[in-house]
Amino acid sequence: MKGQLSAEMLILIVVVMAVVAIVAGQMMGTAKDMSGNISDQTARIGLMASESMKSDEGGFCIEPEDCMDGLKCLEHRCEKEK
Repeated sequence: MKGQLSAEMLILIVVVMAVVAIVAGQMMGTAKDMSGNISDQTARIGLMASESMKSDEGGFCIEPEDCMDGLKCLEHRCEKEK
C-alpha cells in the first residue's frame, strides 16, 4: 500500500537517527575539549604579550605592572627601586 512505512523502513530510520545522535555527541565533546584548549592558549598568549611589553628603566609607565621586575613606576617612568 502506498503511504505506509514497512517495519524495515522504520528500523532503518531509527538506526540512521541513532548514528546521527552518536556522531553529534562525539562532535559536541570534541568541540568542548577544543574550546578549553583555545582558552588556555589565548591566556598563554596574553600573558606572553603583557610580559614582552613591559618597559625597561626610563620607559613610560602608568602603573607599577607596566615596568619590568625590579623597577617601579615613578612619575610615569620606570625607575630602579632604591
